[in-house]
Amino acid sequence: MKKCMIIGCGGVASVAIHKCCQNSSVFEGIMIASRTKSKCDALKAKLEGTTDTVIETAQVDADNVDELVSLINSYKPNVVLNLALPYQDLTIMEACLKTKTHYVDTANYEPPDTAKFEYKWQWAYKEKFERAGITALLGCGFDPGVTGVFSAYALKHHFDEINYIDILDCNGGDHGYPFATNFNPEINIREVSAKGSFIENGKWVETEPMEIKRTYNFKGVGEKDMYLLHHEELESLALNIKGIKRIRFFMTFGQSYLTHLKCLENVGMTSIKPIMYEGKEIVPLQFLKAVLPDPATLGPRTVGKTNIGCIFRGKKDGKDKNYYLYNICDHQECYKEVGSQAVSYTTGVPAMIGAMMILTDKWNKSGVYNVEEFDPDPFMEELNRWGLPWNEDFDPVLVD
Repeated sequence: MKKCMIIGCGGVASVAIHKCCQNSSVFEGIMIASRTKSKCDALKAKLEGTTDTVIETAQVDADNVDELVSLINSYKPNVVLNLALPYQDLTIMEACLKTKTHYVDTANYEPPDTAKFEYKWQWAYKEKFERAGITALLGCGFDPGVTGVFSAYALKHHFDEINYIDILDCNGGDHGYPFATNFNPEINIREVSAKGSFIENGKWVETEPMEIKRTYNFKGVGEKDMYLLHHEELESLALNIKGIKRIRFFMTFGQSYLTHLKCLENVGMTSIKPIMYEGKEIVPLQFLKAVLPDPATLGPRTVGKTNIGCIFRGKKDGKDKNYYLYNICDHQECYKEVGSQAVSYTTGVPAMIGAMMILTDKWNKSGVYNVEEFDPDPFMEELNRWGLPWNEDFDPVLVD
């Protein structure tokens, strides 16, 4: 029996679990493991009877390597799909090493006490995973994830070299709240309040938060303001895609979100520096997370669409070429299918596909890898099959 252990039971994990259960011929068994077992049990109760996948649940502290090792040894999964917090990537990778179990995640490691995320901590495990004969597949959500697969596909089929990549992430959805985040509030706010950066001529160029703004007309959504952010896939794509001169990442934000975020920053609520409150040490951002709407509850009230993709500029047969690969996803259609809004859906579906690539041996080489280091074609086929069909534009409007 092919089995997958899924660590985490939030919005993204819920989507991935639904999709695993739709794909029972590959995911014959899954274990849902989380700090809060009752959430796992509720999801199991909802899905049992709708699938041939055998579902088990367990409680686990993903910060505790010994607990993880014990659970992996008892369940014996073929692959562990890490959909917990980025802070827990390294402990879960350690447990996979000790048990010689394949590993997949959607976001790179981020130290809890530093608003900084990069791949160096996980890439450092490459030789250890090679010696263990197992695969670690990093960043297999949408961005990072599908954006890397798109890049590998574009290079394989449309370019001899890619010189410029602009990754555009547009969420045109409306949840009706004055302020809420579409994925984990702590991670989301840490990302968007940090300084922006992009890679040009092999070097990082740093910007102030939200300093660079562009307006773009997104198909299926309309015209939106987007802002340059630092994002993790820039680091790996700059190494793995031939010919790169510049890579940038843009994400759309509405004015209400930006206004509320600035107010929260000004009063210190986005800080990750612990403070004392009534004799207890608390982190302001973690307290803010507790009072904001849970992203997993946004599904029924979110309307509109997302549009996420990559604009490529490069050379083919000595001639300049432009190419745009993107996906449009409808929030309400996602909710009808799996009870989720589109931001969780666009991350959870690729996470399932990444685990599927490992289970079916379509992606199989020992070591630590980013998605663009594998053949993109089987993954691209599964995107169309499992709810994230992609579109092509051979004459896109470029970002200046």
